[in-house]
Amino acid sequence: MKVKGVTIRFPQEMLEKLAYVADYEGRSINSHVLVLVRENIAEFEKANGLIEGEICPAVNVKPPRKN
Repeated sequence: MKVKGVTIRFPQEMLEKLAYVADYEGRSINSHVLVLVRENIAEFEKANGLIEGEICPAVNVKPPRKN
């Protein structure tokens, strides 16, 4: 599994709240963000159908944009 890093900019207050929730759930901020992204992808696919191709939503990847 390939893993790529990304930089995300958060407003300070949002980052502090995210860190609080992540800590409460026993996760790092990175792990918590991945959980949230996976949940969002699952909701998207439930409403719109599976994303086709070799993309696995359980992996941290960025799919190509639709034109």
